[in-house]
Amino acid sequence: MKSLIVGDKPTVRRLAERLKRAETHSEYQRIQCVLIRATLGSSAAQIAQLLGWSVATVHVMHSRWAKEGEAIFELHGRGGRHHQHLTPQQEQEVLAPFVRRAQAGGMLKVAEIEQAYRERTGKAVARSTIYRLLERHGWRKVVPRPRHPKADVAAQAALKKTSPSGTPRGLAPG
Repeated sequence: MKSLIVGDKPTVRRLAERLKRAETHSEYQRIQCVLIRATLGSSAAQIAQLLGWSVATVHVMHSRWAKEGEAIFELHGRGGRHHQHLTPQQEQEVLAPFVRRAQAGGMLKVAEIEQAYRERTGKAVARSTIYRLLERHGWRKVVPRPRHPKADVAAQAALKKTSPSGTPRGLAPG
């Protein structure tokens, strides 16, 4: 059977150096999988037992090493936006007129932004998509103040002290 991994000195040296620089556990184990075969010539079953992998996974790693080389150690993170209607730049273009209105103190409605998004993409989207779009671009929901800015706190406190304590709920003192 043809050997997929050649244990020449430059390859072993490169793998040993890469093993020292491994950033994640998964990358470390992948390098070990190839390095053990290159240095010791261990079988796939022995390597699988050492790493806690299945024999099939070891075979896959060795086969990928033969085809792709050191590229098998470059692991890409999971997550991200894999399904998007617009790029971040296009999203900013959709939001641009609303930014101007907001800076001028105007009231914005999500339904209007949703309509502009629909026109740009040609697709109907859920309202939650628009809220996530706004969050991505640093928008936040601004809520009204808890009390009027011209409210007289002292007058309100005095009213609370003078009103009868036995007033039934929902009825004004009279």
